[in-house]
Amino acid sequence: MTIRAVIFDLGGVIVRTEYQAPRQKLAERFGMDYEDIERIVFGGANGSAARATVGEITEEEHWRNVMKILKLPAADYKEIQKEFFGGDVVDRTLIHFVGSLKPQYKTGLISNAWSGLRQYIVREKIDEAFDSIVISAEVGAAKPSAKIYQVSLDQLGVSPAEAVFVDDVIENIDACEELGMIGIHFKDPDSTMEQVRALLK
Repeated sequence: MTIRAVIFDLGGVIVRTEYQAPRQKLAERFGMDYEDIERIVFGGANGSAARATVGEITEEEHWRNVMKILKLPAADYKEIQKEFFGGDVVDRTLIHFVGSLKPQYKTGLISNAWSGLRQYIVREKIDEAFDSIVISAEVGAAKPSAKIYQVSLDQLGVSPAEAVFVDDVIENIDACEELGMIGIHFKDPDSTMEQVRALLK
């Protein structure tokens, strides 16, 4: 079957933590290791990060939980948030590549993320490269659940066999392939672009 759509993950693919220093400094400020601060932000009290990922609570509510663990005033969460993500970089080359696939192919984004992501995507002008953007917090399902892939396929108007999906997490690739999509496990931008080009030939 002909490929009609190429869908990408965001975190770890298009947006990557290229610089560890901001997160490291934040950890040191609290007398923690790098892994500890990550565990707090991506975990939270009572699994609040996971709940925010499927939209059960807002991103702000999750950050308030993080601030509680760090014993800081809840109102100051934006400063900690900015510092934590200070080493994240948008891969503009990859965004340009995605945009170049249009109009011949439909382009999609599927991200396991909290409620504030769409605002960030628009602010960074990432949205312009995509025909469809599916965020787990908005649809109440997260990868590797089949539901989130299906939402994306429906929005793009393609069948699973007509879609390629790129993600850095192997479980998410396995899940998309179970649905009948073609998966590309992201290792680095250059090899990923080569693999996509080869499939579209």
